[in-house]
Amino acid sequence: MMMPGTFRLSLHSLATIIVAIFVVVAVYKIGESKRPFFEGVSTMRRTKTKSYNKTTLPLSCDLFSGKWVYDNSTNPLYSWKECSFLLDAFACEKFGRKDLSYQKWRWQPNQCDLPRFNATAFLEKLRGKRMVYVGDSINTNQFFSMVCMVESVIPSTLKSIHNNGSLVTFKAIEFNATIEFYWAPLMLESNSDNPVFHRVPHRIVRAGAIEKHAIHWSDADILVFDSYLWWRVPELQVLYGSFEKPNEGVYKDLGMVGNFEMAMKTWSDWIENHINRTRTQLFFNSMAPTHYWAGEWGTNREGNCYNETEPIFQEHYWGLGTNPDILKAMESTVNELKVRGVDVKILNITQLSEYRKEAHTSIYKRMWDTLAPEQIANPASYADCMHWCLPGVPDTWNELLYAYILP
Repeated sequence: MMMPGTFRLSLHSLATIIVAIFVVVAVYKIGESKRPFFEGVSTMRRTKTKSYNKTTLPLSCDLFSGKWVYDNSTNPLYSWKECSFLLDAFACEKFGRKDLSYQKWRWQPNQCDLPRFNATAFLEKLRGKRMVYVGDSINTNQFFSMVCMVESVIPSTLKSIHNNGSLVTFKAIEFNATIEFYWAPLMLESNSDNPVFHRVPHRIVRAGAIEKHAIHWSDADILVFDSYLWWRVPELQVLYGSFEKPNEGVYKDLGMVGNFEMAMKTWSDWIENHINRTRTQLFFNSMAPTHYWAGEWGTNREGNCYNETEPIFQEHYWGLGTNPDILKAMESTVNELKVRGVDVKILNITQLSEYRKEAHTSIYKRMWDTLAPEQIANPASYADCMHWCLPGVPDTWNELLYAYILP
């Protein structure tokens, strides 16, 4: 949530942006061509920058419209070796990635500079507070990014991390602050709620059931939600009933967008009725893209993010795996909450992340499953083009968050 008077868009401006988006989408669908999804995003430039000191933003600055610039002077923000608690799932350099240029790209908004992240200032802002990321493994990615971004300024004896089922808690003891992650991939109660054993053949989400999760983050001072990729399945059923009596319930499939809208309605009702509006800052991440089909950005139709070493330079690039109707549902829900007096900020990470096909973990991570010989012979067959290397793109998501939390 932005502080009063900071970075505030008028409802008229927001409506104008949304209308422009869907006009473009309509043209895209009719022409079946790669037309730009978002207008006004400049092309990326590979330049070296040595100064990056601006910390104030004009009120009209759109942080999400800009370009990636290659900056080997100020990026990355940390080394994976300095991050005591980094998960092996995101530690690409540790697991053999040699090309590290993905760590050097910095997001540059068109009309201003993104404030440089200051770990001490951020921790001071968190003093005595609780910050919770709620969602799926993409939010896990962002959570560990934030832990890495702040922990270098904390002595080893004054920091800790604790895993308690679905809740992971990082403590900055001197600041009496916590940064946490809570596993709720579909926001509502589901059969995928186990943080370890959540691979199920058929996903089921229970309509209207959010309290089981919400009790774990209802008293947070800062909440960062995400929910998208877990809705992208061929079949997902909504249970109107109880998991304790599954045979007595009614099951419906409302379609991907309909299922998501159902969950967003439950989430927004809970937010309106339970959140302290003067205390809690609320954020919702837009869709995190994947890069599984190289034919979308190049000529290699058999490839994916594996072996990619540079961003996509096609202006306004938008992958087919990113659903604009989900974004519309998200924005609609947030706008309705604003009318009802609840301010939720959307962190629009989608377009800027769409460009970063080279920044995924790919094959450079701990593999929990034994690879078959045919997989080993074809690394692209098991490349992870969903999650992101750290240091990397999620650091930028957190810098955007920082710009709103610290005016």
